[in-house]
Amino acid sequence: MTFTPKSTARYDGLADWYDEHNAAAADSNREPLLDLLGPGDGMCLDLGCGTGQNLQTLRSTGRTVVGLEYSADQLRLAQQRAAPGEALIQADAAVLPFADAVFSTVAALWLSTDVDDFAAVLAEAARVLRPGGVVVFYGAHPCFNGPHTEVRADDGRIVHPTYRTVGWHPPAPWWGEGGIRQRLGMRHLPLADLLNSFTKAGLMITRTVEPRSDPVPWVLALRAEKR
Repeated sequence: MTFTPKSTARYDGLADWYDEHNAAAADSNREPLLDLLGPGDGMCLDLGCGTGQNLQTLRSTGRTVVGLEYSADQLRLAQQRAAPGEALIQADAAVLPFADAVFSTVAALWLSTDVDDFAAVLAEAARVLRPGGVVVFYGAHPCFNGPHTEVRADDGRIVHPTYRTVGWHPPAPWWGEGGIRQRLGMRHLPLADLLNSFTKAGLMITRTVEPRSDPVPWVLALRAEKR
């Protein structure tokens, strides 16, 4: 599997650390993600595939997976998880190198806090999706998992007044040490803006889930269809 190098991405130089740091979370997300996806066929775009930790999950639903990632460093590790003949492409999620209506499924997993303009990314996802196709969003819960939230010792959360601040947030005292926020920064999209991005892209949300058993949810998951 080969890909064409591109300019430096935010995860370049951090892929090995991220792959190890995120392994347990990827395992815990597998079953709820499978439940949201359900069985399927046709081409599935893993939008922002990272180090490929979700490739097997997507593949196991019966779909043919194409992984797309901006970071060459992440793709280096994704290659090790790609099945024979499975395509990995280095490109910008906001400017997809695909024709209209070529995918039956688009998986946007843990993407909303990493991209500059999630609405633009979702619009591109809808463009390359066939009519009746499915977009699965699985990522940070905008209300309880973001640069505005502080984790308490009792697993509760403190929501700081920066909730309504859209975009990239500067480091805050409550971020903790050594995590993804500290190393990569974090972009925030309030819940209303996130949901309106689907409507604007012509996608109809058909299922909403706060998966896993955390007392306060970390994850928001949505299944939407192209009208």
